Amino acid sequence: MLQPNDLPLVCLPIDLSDEAAAKLVEFLHELTEALERHYGAQLHRYYNANDISQRDLDPARAPTDPPF
Repeated sequence: MLQPNDLPLVCLPIDLSDEAAAKLVEFLHELTEALERHYGAQLHRYYNANDISQRDLDPARAPTDPPF
């Protein structure tokens, strides 16, 4: 967890032209897509293992709150 005196993780450039800003965002989208493709199986396992909605459907767990 970052503390108040920690350095920022990303230093964003200021005073970009509209075109440069659009290209930067496009690059970041492409990078994100590449990361998702590369780590796709791991992401799928992680999110399936941590899917709260699936645990809510578990009939073995008794509800702790009354329905009303």
